[in-house]
Amino acid sequence: MDASRGVTVAIDGPAGSGKSTVSKEVARRLGYAYVDTGAMYRAVALLGMRRGLAESDRAGFIEEAARAQMEFRITGSGQRFFVSGEDLTDAVRDPDVGALSSPVSAVPEVRRYLTAAQQRLAAGGGVVMEGRDIGTVVCPQAEVKAFVTATPEERARRRHLELKAKGEDLTQEEVLAEITERDRRDAGRDVAPLRKADDAVELVTDGMTIDEVVQRIVDLVREAEAR
Repeated sequence: MDASRGVTVAIDGPAGSGKSTVSKEVARRLGYAYVDTGAMYRAVALLGMRRGLAESDRAGFIEEAARAQMEFRITGSGQRFFVSGEDLTDAVRDPDVGALSSPVSAVPEVRRYLTAAQQRLAAGGGVVMEGRDIGTVVCPQAEVKAFVTATPEERARRRHLELKAKGEDLTQEEVLAEITERDRRDAGRDVAPLRKADDAVELVTDGMTIDEVVQRIVDLVREAEAR
């Protein structure tokens, strides 16, 4: 990935906040590289599931994090996520994978391996980094930090529509329960808990359009580029 110009943009937020959609569009408008750090944790969870690892098998997930070769490639169908040469862009979005990725991401050694990989991807700037601890842990010196969030009910509504479009048979109440549990885990973990960086701009997106959120962040980046 070419990150040879521009600033580093850290976009954090809870599950279902819309930060993925926003981050991709911000990167597109700026001509920046885009890194979905959540996909990296999901990949470790998926690889562990394929091996039949129990959630408690920390050593097994650490092995997967240590040996996985992750990269984001621009292809004819847009940006894709490859792990050790395999395209896992769609596979890591499975709800079961997402549910397992939260406890997996709480394993300190897993975070250490992936944080180092993420910092390598961010080196040099010209990159939009999306996740839950970018502004606080991965890139604390990022020139632009945004914390994108929304109420749990709004996030559940959005996520339910997304899953329904993919044919997933979950009620909005079930999605809300999953999001609430994910929030609890992410905010309560001992290592790199989800929280807004002190110098991040918080964007509560209830009632905002995607374009409005994207433009706000692009404006912040342009201001930073001009300094």
